[in-house]
Amino acid sequence: MHDQATILHADLDSFYASVEQRDDPALRGRPVLVGMGVVLAASYEAKAFGVRTPMGVAQARHLCPQAIVVPARMSAFTTASKAVFAVFKDTTPIVEGISIDEAFLEVGGLLRIRGTPTEIARRLRAEVRERVGLPITVGVARTKFLAKVASAVGKPDGLLVVPPGQELAFLHPLPVERLWGVGPVTSGKLRERRINTVGHVARLGEATLVSLLGAHAGRHLHALAHNRDPRRVRVGVRRGSIGSQCALGRRERPFEEVEATLAALVDRVTRRMRSGHRAGRTVTLRFRFGDFTRATRSRSMWTATMQTATILRTARELLAENRAMIAERGLTLIGVAVSNLDGDGNVQLELPFEALHDEDKLDDALDAVRDRFGSSAVKRAASLGHDLSPSVPILSD
Repeated sequence: MHDQATILHADLDSFYASVEQRDDPALRGRPVLVGMGVVLAASYEAKAFGVRTPMGVAQARHLCPQAIVVPARMSAFTTASKAVFAVFKDTTPIVEGISIDEAFLEVGGLLRIRGTPTEIARRLRAEVRERVGLPITVGVARTKFLAKVASAVGKPDGLLVVPPGQELAFLHPLPVERLWGVGPVTSGKLRERRINTVGHVARLGEATLVSLLGAHAGRHLHALAHNRDPRRVRVGVRRGSIGSQCALGRRERPFEEVEATLAALVDRVTRRMRSGHRAGRTVTLRFRFGDFTRATRSRSMWTATMQTATILRTARELLAENRAMIAERGLTLIGVAVSNLDGDGNVQLELPFEALHDEDKLDDALDAVRDRFGSSAVKRAASLGHDLSPSVPILSD
């Protein structure tokens, strides 16, 4: 752990909704929902009525009838994100991006040239507002975990510094849900036993938490409750997985349409894999259902690959195995990710070589056309008619 609070967690406020309000003055100060079938992001004016992500737009409009619903504009969000990250990199060379709208920054070596971490954070917020026109909250602490908690507590449009020596006094009164990894299931287990705050968790022994939650989760939460997080801010970290997802809305869709959407997602993911020279072994499907529950299904292949056809075949098998569950519960979002990535893009060939070579040639040909004429210049027949423009992350700030 640092002796000083030098880690910044910078997190844009209701990013997608803030971009819409920035670009359309008529939306400013009004409740805005981004997403047509499912709420991908909500402005703070909408959140005041109880709107949360992910939530069906119909339910959100019931809670907030005056809400204005706008479609997701991924190109605008990507442009805004790049502009914000340019401010991050002008602030410090040590930037670890977490998602499209948040990053960790290490500013410990900048005291003589940029000032204290608090001064740097204050200036960072002003520059993002001035150069990009968006509100951002910054948390400052000695650990990455606590800096992220501080930014969450400091929202919206705030700056919260946790001074060294006062970390546990700040952390322990917070609800258990502030601990990383505490979702609805874990929260339910803890609250059933009247373990309601981080301080309650901290007072339990590690062995008790392990017996209650399992070895990994128990040790993990015990460490966080005592603010033990040795991770440093790292630059140039390669992704552990490459994925994409698509919000489907709440209308019932034929299974064939879900298959076509999956094919388009796999096409997108494998193109990114080939662009980054990353082959992968494990295919994971993510589902979100009409009752807002979620499920994941994974399968590992014998060898790493970046071939569209091979990965799509595995993804389709997983989808088919869960067809009954999808029909029963209604699918509102599907995502696919490939993990266990090989950093050098090395692929172990299998027999028959000729068939694999033909698939590689098809992938190469499609990639070349898209590189020259744009990503929408050609589509695989399996995904025709299925626009993936809603394929954006669900934001919950």
